[in-house]
Amino acid sequence: MRTSWTGPLTKRRRAVVVTGASGGVGRATALAFAARGDRVALLARGREGLAAAADEVERAGGEALVVTVDMSDAKAVDDAAQKVADAFGHIDVWVNNAFSGVFAPFTEINPDEFRRVTEVTYLGYVFGTRAALRHMLPRDKGTIVQVGSALAYRGVPLQSAYCGAKHAIQGFNESLRCELLHSRSGVRTTMVQLPAVNTPQFEWVLNRMPGRARPVAPVYQPEVAARAIVHAAAHGRRREYWVGGSTAATLIANAVMPGILDRYLGRTGFDAQQDEGSHQGPGNLWSPADGPHGHDFGAHGRFDGEAASGSAQEWASRNRGRVGMGLLVGGLGAVATVGLRRRGWAALQRT
Repeated sequence: MRTSWTGPLTKRRRAVVVTGASGGVGRATALAFAARGDRVALLARGREGLAAAADEVERAGGEALVVTVDMSDAKAVDDAAQKVADAFGHIDVWVNNAFSGVFAPFTEINPDEFRRVTEVTYLGYVFGTRAALRHMLPRDKGTIVQVGSALAYRGVPLQSAYCGAKHAIQGFNESLRCELLHSRSGVRTTMVQLPAVNTPQFEWVLNRMPGRARPVAPVYQPEVAARAIVHAAAHGRRREYWVGGSTAATLIANAVMPGILDRYLGRTGFDAQQDEGSHQGPGNLWSPADGPHGHDFGAHGRFDGEAASGSAQEWASRNRGRVGMGLLVGGLGAVATVGLRRRGWAALQRT
């Protein structure tokens, strides 16, 4: 652990845990917390990615603690949480983000592979949440952020294991939230539903498609997701955040016309998730992608050329108060304008 942070204590330095922090959204999220001067525990399997992430966290102004752990191992996750508590004194924020996946038709995913995706992506969140609660409940304080996806509501072809796990996280989190509300706990849980993001996952997931795996457009940069996650951590009373216009459109369409969406995705979903060429990648289902290769994948994937660095919907989601006030002021202005016009017209008629 390094302690290079020397900035002014304008805000209390939180003790934050980010799982899946070696790359992608987890990496970007860790850096976003670090930019606030927070102490950030980086949890993942990949040693090369974790070491590079720790260096970036410290350069960004945070304090890094590296903990190597497989999130599918409940005892290992408990031990990791204890290491964080021992180092930082407590845990303020726990971000569940680690996942694995397989791009293939359901009939081409074998039972062990499906189980592994479920254990990492769903049970990893369960084990992470349990470990966080063990340290938060006695203090009656803390926020757990579940990093979700539009796929937590809307399944797509070729990702049955991942979609199933995200759906399970959604139901699990709702149940837990109700229990915390019932007990009037000061611990909060919230979920952030993400769009397609430009991360290295498309290079390292197990891929049995004929083409190279890619996200369904539109694609957003991981920093867009990171901003929403950091905001959710500070505003845990809100049950859910949607990131990206595509997420909002997908969830609304699925609620209104799911059958039509089934047919649409059946026609377009296969091609939309593949690029030309074939690429199996190192695969990270059973071992870290950086493994013996010693390669750090970073936060970004190969889609920088098309990925959006901002989202009007995400900004509006983080700034509901401003949006509401703007709508109120605009509405009052419109009413006043109509009233003045009517008075002017009436005055003209009297002359």
